[in-house]
Amino acid sequence: MEIDKAKVRTQDEESEPAPIDQVEERVEAEMKRAEGSAKERVAQGLQDEDLEREGRQMRKEGERQLEEKRGEESKQE
Repeated sequence: MEIDKAKVRTQDEESEPAPIDQVEERVEAEMKRAEGSAKERVAQGLQDEDLEREGRQMRKEGERQLEEKRGEESKQE
C-alpha cells in the first residue's frame, strides 16, 4: 500500500490548528479560571471588594474561554 503524496493535505493547507495549540489555549483558560477563583477567595478573606470583583471577572472570563474552546472542539468532531 502506497500513499499518494498528491492527495495528502497538511494542517496548514486545511487551516486547521495543530492539536498542541488547541490544548495550550484550553490550559491557559483553565489557569485563568483557577487564578480568578483563588483571587476571589483570598479577597473574601481579606474583605477586599475590589480584589474580589477582579477575581470574579477573571474566573468568568476563563470559564467563557473554556466554553468557546469546547464549542469549537465539538464542531470539529
